[in-house]
Amino acid sequence: MRAVNQIMSKDLTFCQPNDTLIDCAKKMAEKNVGAIPICQDSYDLIGMVTDRDLVLRGYAKDKPGTTQISEVMSGHLVSVAPDASVQQASQIMAEHQIRRLPVVKGNKLVGIVALGDLALEQRSNVAAGHALEDISEQSELH
Repeated sequence: MRAVNQIMSKDLTFCQPNDTLIDCAKKMAEKNVGAIPICQDSYDLIGMVTDRDLVLRGYAKDKPGTTQISEVMSGHLVSVAPDASVQQASQIMAEHQIRRLPVVKGNKLVGIVALGDLALEQRSNVAAGHALEDISEQSELH
């Protein structure tokens, strides 16, 4: 079975904790993604922000666009090691009901695995299907 590092996205875009809601929203739009990792210097992963976080924790609570992204990020992180199997990643995503899984070596962000990556992996079509079935709309951490 293939390892996560063989299918993960390595084209990483991230925000820093003092970036603003607007900065994060612009990066999401520019990269056409629904989640952005929040990292300290040198890719130290400290959180994730989804488009849902921006809306529900930010704009819906009347926070201005200049609010620091650290105020709306999810600090509760679930991640996977780069050498974990694709099957392990899909199980973690299903168990925690998440669509995007940071790939971390030590504390350093090295990639992101999304449900789409699992679906593209020919040997994991069944695993991706199971993960997708188990992930609910209402409980998204990142």
